[in-house]
Amino acid sequence: MGISLLVEDGTATPLRLKAGQAFFINQIDLRATATSTHDEGVRGLDRTGDFSGLGWGGLRLAEESFELLAGPDGYKRRRFYRDAAWMDVPSYFMVEQVDARGHLVALPIILNAGSNDKRREDDDFFVRRFRAIQWTYGCVSESSCVGASNFLQEALVELRNARTPCKSKNFTLHPSTKALRLRWSLRPVAPYTIPVEQVAQPAYAYGFDIDVNAITPPRADGTYAPGTSIQFRLTLKDGAGRRLHPQGSLPTYNEVISGSVESGIQYYQAFFDPTATYYRRKHRERMLMTQIIGPAQLIKPIRSIIDMEGFLGPNDVQTLGTFERDGVFSQFQTFPPGNDLFGGAFDPAHLGWAAPVSDAWTYDIPANAVPGTYLVTVKGRRTFMGEDLPASKTIEIQVGTRQRTTAPLTTGPCNSCHSQGGELSAVLHGNDNRAACSGCHTPLGFELEGPIFVRVHFIHSRSDRFDAELAQCSKCHLSKESIQRTSKAACFSCHKTWSRQHEAQFGPIKNMYVGGGRESFQQCTSTCHTTHPKSGL
Repeated sequence: MGISLLVEDGTATPLRLKAGQAFFINQIDLRATATSTHDEGVRGLDRTGDFSGLGWGGLRLAEESFELLAGPDGYKRRRFYRDAAWMDVPSYFMVEQVDARGHLVALPIILNAGSNDKRREDDDFFVRRFRAIQWTYGCVSESSCVGASNFLQEALVELRNARTPCKSKNFTLHPSTKALRLRWSLRPVAPYTIPVEQVAQPAYAYGFDIDVNAITPPRADGTYAPGTSIQFRLTLKDGAGRRLHPQGSLPTYNEVISGSVESGIQYYQAFFDPTATYYRRKHRERMLMTQIIGPAQLIKPIRSIIDMEGFLGPNDVQTLGTFERDGVFSQFQTFPPGNDLFGGAFDPAHLGWAAPVSDAWTYDIPANAVPGTYLVTVKGRRTFMGEDLPASKTIEIQVGTRQRTTAPLTTGPCNSCHSQGGELSAVLHGNDNRAACSGCHTPLGFELEGPIFVRVHFIHSRSDRFDAELAQCSKCHLSKESIQRTSKAACFSCHKTWSRQHEAQFGPIKNMYVGGGRESFQQCTSTCHTTHPKSGL
């Protein structure tokens, strides 16, 4: 079983682990922080705190963005820093089992963290992201932090998705093990101590699985008619097939965030541990949600923007895509439903967080539904006794026809890079069915970088470990037609600049993810940029 190690400002999250179980290290998260009342970037991290003195030479500001949803104290600005010496150089971690007196009781495990500039076969983690972030609170607008006096600085180490070499470095807990001691080669004399409690008979098994079933029966021929309302139910299970919740209900949000849910079910955590695509802890967002999209033969990116009002409205299920507007149908729901989940965040009494949560929901197939195969997906994350694991499940239903239809995917093959621990079935949501991505990944008014094409472009273009020429679109795209829809969102999810002529005519870049605002998803032109230099297409 893969386990996760978390250290915040030198203090480690204690682990409860099954006695006698074999483990490997699947994830290491380190975080160091500093605060200031004036804008000094992240220079305070070099003076004080857990990462002081690591080697901050070469540090540069890479990008910045404002959160689009203001809080009670105004807007928040995020500045992302890279290329400090410690972020780029090779390093390694050593994991030691120690007893109550701190004495070694087993041979240590050595994990290669690699370097930032390339992937190597002996790297132990598929994802390696070392960076620093400055948070500015109380900004007066989406573009100005004049007068701000509340700054948080943080340095992050994210290593996750153990590769094949790392999985072979497994260990079984010694009966006298009371802690894991984590040494980092960049600060060898200051190890972290992670308390360990060994549990002989846990209430649940390791592992995570999701079942999805249609409660509403289909017609005699196995299909649903357009215009039908279909009820579904999810079942969350451990690796031995044991239910993690009683049929009919899920834990309340308050129960999950208080840590009282022994089964390890997780809900959206970004209220307390903010995330940022590529730059900060997306794996810790932990949203449990479901979507429907179809028919498969029409699946494509949805560019209609869903605002927070849609989450706060009376309906548990939100409609993301319509045939009239997007050429494809899609709905989704979070657990708890958005009106309780997000409404509870805005309500000082957090009443929505105490509301009961059902494991069933209903999708309304429109009367004008195009016949074909529709995909219904549930994705979530479970944290249980050291294991932090994503899972997803997609089922197919037939609407209006028994003939199965498939999605015309225009990219791939992803497994040329995503292998040996980086498989799509292991990273992100644990979902290797790429046809099922676009239903959830739509632009949100408060998070415009939602669409899957924006996120994929952004992540791969910012990663120095992506070993293809970025301009070579054919590395991932399969046809020239797939790169011909020109929009700010499509272009600026990769590009960081544009020509002076474009800037004079269309304005400066305002958003590091999509270039501009809500207009970023409109097609710029069908006559310009129909080719891409060096694309190979």
